[in-house]
Amino acid sequence: MDNARIKEILLDIAPTELDFTVTQTGKESKRVNGFYMPDTHEIFLHNKNFKTENQLVYTAVHEYTHHLNAEELIKTTGNPNTTYNAKVHSQQFWAKFNELLLIAEEKGYYKLEWESNAELKELTEKIRREYLEANGRLMQEFGKLLMKAHELCEQSNIRYEDYIDRVLCLPRNTAKDITKVGAVPVNPAIGFENMKIVASVRKKDDRAEVEKEFLDGKGPVTVRELMRQKSQSAKQSENDPRTKLEKEKNRLEKTIEQLSKRLEFVEESLANM
Repeated sequence: MDNARIKEILLDIAPTELDFTVTQTGKESKRVNGFYMPDTHEIFLHNKNFKTENQLVYTAVHEYTHHLNAEELIKTTGNPNTTYNAKVHSQQFWAKFNELLLIAEEKGYYKLEWESNAELKELTEKIRREYLEANGRLMQEFGKLLMKAHELCEQSNIRYEDYIDRVLCLPRNTAKDITKVGAVPVNPAIGFENMKIVASVRKKDDRAEVEKEFLDGKGPVTVRELMRQKSQSAKQSENDPRTKLEKEKNRLEKTIEQLSKRLEFVEESLANM
């Protein structure tokens, strides 16, 4: 696969208005598989590191994610000379990278292909069933026991925090996370770490939505980023003048309704005196 074809694939995965180049170095590197130069918008790929074109595409998409993020930063700041740090891999970066990989898979440019390896497929099913799901279920039960221990401590006038610290020897934040998982229904098939994310969501419908994202195969970084974007969108909506007025209107209508009922009651009481 030549440089022009790699660039063609990347542009088909996601368009960009900021021109860039792709260069295969013809070298092998033990440090990195590739890198992006934000000042010159160049993607370099150490193609001697790869045994297959599939591996090459994976790294190309990784570096292209940096390019798209650099472009977004320039648009946001309005300054074409804005410095972008290509060494930083934030949550937003990994979420964008995973999104591009999914598009690459859908278009047939990249394949994870783990299911084609019979031994790996069998091992994956074992990990999911006997470890991720089993551990998730165990931690759910653990959380319920901690809630019961909290109740018993309260009944006996024992400081629960001291009990957690010096009897169970659990970090307090760990105990809180486990308790949250035991307090709400979460599918243990997604594993304990992801269950913690779901359990942290307050509203039932929102929890179900986040849980579905995991069950559909989205990773924790992607799910957290989706949650962040949704929260940010909700805050922006709350600050919207029309939304504020509509909320105030609803509050006033409820207040008027309550006062009308109270007035009716008072009038009836006076009439019966």
